[in-house]
Amino acid sequence: MNMLKLVGILLIIGGLALGYMGIQKVSKNDASVEILDLEIDVSNKSGKQQGYIYLGLAVLLFGGGIYTLTRKQ
Repeated sequence: MNMLKLVGILLIIGGLALGYMGIQKVSKNDASVEILDLEIDVSNKSGKQQGYIYLGLAVLLFGGGIYTLTRKQ
């Protein structure tokens, strides 16, 4: 197996793992409660922001992995 393909596969796996962690972080820090037609938002903005940063990095890693795998030598 070529070393460049191995790096590409590792980047894709890392991107998928980071994306999963980002989705979990965003969903854990978002909550709302509805009481008698009044909705109260109790979300952690900094936790959601970290989750979105993870998702952005995941997209970059995944894209880098795809580019590395499909690049002509």
